[in-house]
Amino acid sequence: MSPVTPPAHPGDELFWLLRRALHTMRRDVREQVDLTPSRHRLLRVVARAGEPQRQTALAAALDVVPRSVTSLVDDLERAGLVARQPDPTDRRATLVALTEEGRAVLAGADRERRRHAEELLGRLEPAERGELLRLLHRLVDDPDGADPC
Repeated sequence: MSPVTPPAHPGDELFWLLRRALHTMRRDVREQVDLTPSRHRLLRVVARAGEPQRQTALAAALDVVPRSVTSLVDDLERAGLVARQPDPTDRRATLVALTEEGRAVLAGADRERRRHAEELLGRLEPAERGELLRLLHRLVDDPDGADPC
């Protein structure tokens, strides 16, 4: 199999390289922890919120349509990683909470993701790592201070 040639345009090359790096990290994490990137992200959003969340709030945080969140929550609930519970402030609404198993799976996925990132960064000298991270921050940090995640 011949190697894939990266795009010649710098913007295309940036996208291609970042996509390849993320793809390999996600694939390797998924091989260790049976959790898709979208499920991992939903678990992380619920965990970061610190309390059970309405599905509409999760859809907004994930920037997806509510129907997508319903499917994700259905899958995660079947797997025992989240539980739906009534919203005490609105009996028509449902909250999504992490289960203990969900916390454990999320922690394992996060550990594996960090391990793989450290493995990739280990290919660089310490000064190169610092420079890479500094440059990526310059590319993605919002000058207005908004955090997209």
